[in-house]
Amino acid sequence: MTTPHSTIPPQEPQYRLAVAISSRALFDLDESHHIFEQEGIDAYCRYQIEHEEDVLAPGVAFTLVKKLLRLNQLLEGRALVQVVLLSRNSADTGLRIFNSVRHYGLDITRAAFTGGGSPFAYAAALGAHLFLSADADDVRQALNAGMAAATIVPGVLAPAESDADDAQLRIAFDGDAVLFSDEAERVYQTQGLEAFERTEVEAARRPLSGGPFKQFLGLLHQLQSVAAPQEAPIRTALITARGAPAHERVIRTLRAWDIRIDEAMFLGGLDKAAFLKAFHADIFFDDQQRHCRLASPHVPTGHVPHGVVNATG
Repeated sequence: MTTPHSTIPPQEPQYRLAVAISSRALFDLDESHHIFEQEGIDAYCRYQIEHEEDVLAPGVAFTLVKKLLRLNQLLEGRALVQVVLLSRNSADTGLRIFNSVRHYGLDITRAAFTGGGSPFAYAAALGAHLFLSADADDVRQALNAGMAAATIVPGVLAPAESDADDAQLRIAFDGDAVLFSDEAERVYQTQGLEAFERTEVEAARRPLSGGPFKQFLGLLHQLQSVAAPQEAPIRTALITARGAPAHERVIRTLRAWDIRIDEAMFLGGLDKAAFLKAFHADIFFDDQQRHCRLASPHVPTGHVPHGVVNATG
């Protein structure tokens, strides 16, 4: 007896890393967004349709996305990174965005065009591990849902092409309220530096709780482990305003999590921008808007509106 062929399609692979990104983070849409704000939705739609064959320039997060997708080739399918495009555009006005995706050869096949509605629900449906958007309200929704998320800060735009020698993906993180909880930051904000350092020394052997980007860092660590250390296509850095003696708890926390971080810079309050430039970060995540403003002219930057410094009311 012949067994009939199954009509059920094969199950898709489990992606190790899923990233949801808004069109305004991926491409430079400042000009058309200005038309929307000044002239309204109808003028915006006409403009996008009239220019749908004009390729959009890369946005702040373009190089990050390009390098994330390139991991699938570098690791021969073992990386399984998926990027999904989310946009408040309609499908009609979104044609220009997909034309630009095709022009740059980005392997993005999935998108949600929400016609002005919040796209956050689709990031959640995707099971995204990271959500990047130019809309701070959408980012806050994602963070409240337990997803790593950041608001892309206007600043340095990515080049369309990266040097072959610069293929390694480099991601930098702040510590407190990003990789770690804001428990130590709360002490600093309410009691000052001296109390912060004293309590951190006393708690040096007690690991910090995880922050919104702990899982994302862990997933990067897993991707790093696929390749030999000398060939790792990802490099990570912790760039924190902490200095000695508050460094020990951070080191012991990462050790307790069994998560590798390649470089750690304890700056003791120094400006982070020069160090981020030296690291050649493809993106930097920080919870404090002041640090983001200083970094964004030099490296792509995402503000993480989480923790005590971003509390309202």
